Amino acid sequence: MHQFDIFEKNTIHNLPTDQIIQGNCIEVLKTLPAKSIDLIFADPPYNLQLRNELRRPNQTVVDGVDDEWDQFANFAEYDSFTEAWLRECRRVLKDEGTIWVIGSYHNIFRVGKIMMDLGFWILNDIIWYKTNPMPNFRGTRFQNATETLIWAKKSSEQRTYTFNYHAMKHLNDDKQMSNVWYIPLCTGSERLRMNGRKVHSTQKPESLLYRVILSSSNPGDIVLDPFFGTGTTGAVAKKLKRYYIGIELDPTYIQAARERIEQIPVPLLDDSELVTKSKRIEPRVSFGQLVEAQYIKVGQKLYSKDRRISAIVKADSELLWGDTSGSIHKIAALAQNKPAFNGWEYWYYEDRDGNLISIDDLREQYRRETNMR
Repeated sequence: MHQFDIFEKNTIHNLPTDQIIQGNCIEVLKTLPAKSIDLIFADPPYNLQLRNELRRPNQTVVDGVDDEWDQFANFAEYDSFTEAWLRECRRVLKDEGTIWVIGSYHNIFRVGKIMMDLGFWILNDIIWYKTNPMPNFRGTRFQNATETLIWAKKSSEQRTYTFNYHAMKHLNDDKQMSNVWYIPLCTGSERLRMNGRKVHSTQKPESLLYRVILSSSNPGDIVLDPFFGTGTTGAVAKKLKRYYIGIELDPTYIQAARERIEQIPVPLLDDSELVTKSKRIEPRVSFGQLVEAQYIKVGQKLYSKDRRISAIVKADSELLWGDTSGSIHKIAALAQNKPAFNGWEYWYYEDRDGNLISIDDLREQYRRETNMR
């Protein structure tokens, strides 16, 4: 029996959930059942290829990434390693699951190519803009202020995956969240230290994992991190009521991660209170259904939020804006001179007290009152 054959305790769906398994990530991944994981976050070795020590202007040595786990003989060896762990990740990922991989310019382009060769389909590249990046002390290059995350689904044919669009929009002051994330490096009290030194040279900030896990998983989902390190993924997963599985080789990292996660209280909120569900998973309701059920009356006016635009509801559920007719989406787009726009988010109706109410709220009322929820 290998040291990572521990399925006999704390299991969910025959998986070692909320545990850190010590071992080589490729070998451990092979022990997990196929199509069993909802979400994967991977922070693999970057293969930084550092050749000389780096010093600050005051001649103190920069604490760079020179750990043994980041050492590879050549690109071929790194590519072979990358292909092996990504292949196993794809095997254990559910057909509705997604994977995130983070890297720097040293490795992320090689990783992305291998992911595409294996059949993954890239949904987004996310640029993590570090608001407090390390300077380029030698002054020989531009300052490296970003890292790239690749978010991918299992295949191009995959139709269903989790994306909590509205949760991310709410997190961004009700504006659509872009693929550039301004988040500081992990510093201060969040940075784990031992004897005055950083426990892990590349510990990621919890804010970064918060967005990853909140956007692409749901409470009760299983999140796998094959390069667990000091447990940022597990810490955030616990706070957001997801299960985690961590794989890590270094016993020092494992000890630090366990102590860190054990100190986190379980959230008291009910799952439904934890996050706004994506509209994509709600039962479909057309604007026409609201009209035929007389939640919206024929001839009634709809308004933009600032009341500058108004349109009249026709019997076939199209809107009449001047001499132009069209769906709630088409007229919303035309009124703003945009190629497309979500009419559910643009139009409002006036209640008896003269208050403007979103037709999206009316749609939610219809779902509740017709037992569609």
